[in-house]
Amino acid sequence: MAKQVGRITRGTTGVNRLRRVDRWIAAQPAARVPGCLVVDLGYGASATTSLELHERLSRNNPSVEVLGLEIDPARVALATAELDGARETGPERYGRAIARDARVSFALGGFEVPTSRRPQLIRAMNVLRQYDEHEVAGHWATMLGRLAPGGLLVEGTSNELGRVCSWVALDAAGPRSLTIALKLDELGSDAMEAPSVVRERLPKALIHRNLPGERIHELLVELDRAWAVAAPLADFGPVQRWVATVGRMREAGWPVSGGPARWRLGELTVDWAAVAPRAHPAG
Repeated sequence: MAKQVGRITRGTTGVNRLRRVDRWIAAQPAARVPGCLVVDLGYGASATTSLELHERLSRNNPSVEVLGLEIDPARVALATAELDGARETGPERYGRAIARDARVSFALGGFEVPTSRRPQLIRAMNVLRQYDEHEVAGHWATMLGRLAPGGLLVEGTSNELGRVCSWVALDAAGPRSLTIALKLDELGSDAMEAPSVVRERLPKALIHRNLPGERIHELLVELDRAWAVAAPLADFGPVQRWVATVGRMREAGWPVSGGPARWRLGELTVDWAAVAPRAHPAG
């Protein structure tokens, strides 16, 4: 058996931690290909996120197949046991039910994605956070090399409760977009005072680039400013204020994709070129 490529992560996971990125993935064409294979790479210490991913994607694509990959054999054994238990006893013990014929499985594997067929989509959340920045491009390339034609890689970070998230979407040509996703009814509170709270949960390729002179820094500064300007709309709720904020970003020339239907979910997606690193960070 070939050696798994990667390092064991902390394994932190939790119910609904990745709901925001899953909701975004479910709207992508790659996730709607009939019978497509979706890989949950580095799912952590339990089967939770893989089972949730299947549940969310199967609503629009009943024939989707989800494969969870981990480089720790003990985690694979535990997730497989949890899957079997969920099929037999349902949510009373394992938190959620899953159909007996649902196409979900778990196996040993890392960035090399050792699958018998190429996946249409790879989700790698909270995996590269522990790596050095200079390692990111190589691991991106390895995963992209395993995708099926037209496939998509989604790589990023979330906080423990999934209320602050960001991710990069990549295809065969490389990074194409950055998405920020926030829990809007907490935005503006002491815990999440301004949109730039995402700075602590940026993907590894950007987290050290939040410095003056870098594009990601400019984006977060402008986003906080637009949020402040939209303060009069706070009486109408955080959703209306956020929609106005994102609309102002587009009007200011930022290459914002999507429309109010996505913005109301707490998302902001911009072209990668608008945030791509300019220079190596100091030091």
